[in-house]
Amino acid sequence: MGNFFDDLFRNVFKPAGESPMTVRENFVIKESEQADLKEWMESEACERLFALVYKNYHFKRTGIEAPPRVHILDSPYANGFAVTYEEPLDMKSFSRLFLAFSQRILALGYEQVSLDRKFEETADRVKVSEKFYFKPPLQLPAEGELISQLYGNVALEKVSVDNKPSFIKLLATVYSDRLYQDAKPFDQLMDRIFETHTNG
Repeated sequence: MGNFFDDLFRNVFKPAGESPMTVRENFVIKESEQADLKEWMESEACERLFALVYKNYHFKRTGIEAPPRVHILDSPYANGFAVTYEEPLDMKSFSRLFLAFSQRILALGYEQVSLDRKFEETADRVKVSEKFYFKPPLQLPAEGELISQLYGNVALEKVSVDNKPSFIKLLATVYSDRLYQDAKPFDQLMDRIFETHTNG
């Protein structure tokens, strides 16, 4: 973080045509935000929002779009989804949803490797992304057994452009290493992230 202002001033006075500025910093979630999140995750508002996003995820798979729109990435080695910032989301619920996803991933047995914030200035826009990175827990398998990768590595990102929320993205990337078991299905990951919010 010490070089942030140096980078900023260099960027302000950089010659035309020089590459855009990128600054990355690690950060932690404030205790007040954690307390607010814990309370929100036990509320009906949280249940309704999770249920809505989950419903729109399944709608998208059948070609139907409804707000907030969900986008799907489906490939052999990486699967994920993104939620667009639009009604009924507001800035508060958008941030809470991002942090709530992180808590649900941790509850599945994942370990948080990092949480960083990246500032990117491109042309006349400023993009800010906050990103969690999760890995399956380190383990020593029994002799002759393969290592469980759960659903692969998971990256969770919240993006804003010019101070306006844009989208939240979750991406699971699987290991293709022969030391690892096949990853569990991504649909199962989705079910488990949303399961406590779709009952009752």
